[in-house]
Amino acid sequence: MDMNAPTRALAEWSHGFSGADLNDACRHATRLAILDTLAAGRYGMPEPWTKMTHEMVAALPPAPGTPGLARLWGDKQATMRPADAALVNGVAAHAFELDDFSAKLHPGAVVLPAALAVAEARGSSMEDLLIATALGYETMIRISLALDPNMARLRGWHLTGVVGPLGAAIAVAKLMNLTAEQTTWALGLAATQGAGLFAFNADGAMSKRLHPGRAAQSGIMAAELAIRGFTGPTTVLEVEDGGYLRAFSDDWKLAPITDGLGQDWRLLDVNFKPYACCGSVHCYVDAAKQIRSEIGGAPTGDQPIRAGVARVVDVQCGYDYKPGAVLNSQMSLRYCLAVALLDGEALPAQFRDDRINDPAVTALAQRIELVPDPELDQLYPTHYSGWAEVGNTRAFIKDPAGSTANPNRESALRQKAHALFADLNHPDGAARLEAAVEASNDAKDLLDSFAA
Repeated sequence: MDMNAPTRALAEWSHGFSGADLNDACRHATRLAILDTLAAGRYGMPEPWTKMTHEMVAALPPAPGTPGLARLWGDKQATMRPADAALVNGVAAHAFELDDFSAKLHPGAVVLPAALAVAEARGSSMEDLLIATALGYETMIRISLALDPNMARLRGWHLTGVVGPLGAAIAVAKLMNLTAEQTTWALGLAATQGAGLFAFNADGAMSKRLHPGRAAQSGIMAAELAIRGFTGPTTVLEVEDGGYLRAFSDDWKLAPITDGLGQDWRLLDVNFKPYACCGSVHCYVDAAKQIRSEIGGAPTGDQPIRAGVARVVDVQCGYDYKPGAVLNSQMSLRYCLAVALLDGEALPAQFRDDRINDPAVTALAQRIELVPDPELDQLYPTHYSGWAEVGNTRAFIKDPAGSTANPNRESALRQKAHALFADLNHPDGAARLEAAVEASNDAKDLLDSFAA
């Protein structure tokens, strides 16, 4: 494999990949990722930003008799072009900060909406969906690592939107049986659509919710153009003038893209979210729960409250908390730590209007002192680590509860799915979805299993 030509190497690897190349651990991890992402996406369908996106694409329906349609997750019928369905489903999957994360991006909310829409439209088997999803995850994570996600984030990029189109393109190219050359073009076309700014943090704007859906849509567009002969730059990742890695990072490296490709699977390290907030603050929720256990409940009095932070986490999540948009609370370290100290949880209920505007939570959040910690800089984001202390009681969390370091991760992931469907008044939805992920023959069967 040519380390100096990673664009073509990725394309050739994915093109030549077969089911025999996907080991049992990766198959299981991919099935869990599908379960978790579909549960998060179904939960996110009623959110206003999802509804707005749906309204936009519904205003331009496909022509009658258009073949190869896809559906919104939870619908009984396929009524949309795959790219449009992927856009809406991607927004839904990321709608309430419940989707998985790794290497400072959210692979599930991009890869699965793209892959599942195309798989349904083409009548693809469950086996084909598993392979495509695994390839998309692996591509996204490896390219993010090549960018050095800390450095790219400090330049203001939201890596889900920046890297996502390439993961979606690889997944869709596999499902559409593109040649290796066409897959290379698709990567080039996807890379040139990569975008996503962290400016939403300034005012809690909805743009963050858009990024995964737009990335999924862009990946499908890239593959659909490539199969028609529309060329993309075949050295897009590595080329010096206008190359992807140079454009998005000041500290990029080629090696993470191809080192151990197909042998050392990065998708095995994906974190799921037991909490409805930014993955970078999950360790603080875990720390709060541990502290509550040690002190016998919520903090009382005026004890000092401190939290140690990596530089990137401080930039991203360390702003002064003021009640406002729900995203501001979900991204705020101070809010998430405060509400977890008070409630012992950071579930969707902790991020609804009544709680994010509660003066008691706000007052506690504003008391929290953030402490820069160079040791955490060395760990993050390989380990989404942090510490918190209330008075003399301190808790350090190296890996949050949703990481693969947690031996109870799978059971917690399944419990989360059941809780989300229960909140939707579909108490049997999670059980039906679990069974379908294991036993479905094709994408249509999977989607039928939990249709409303």
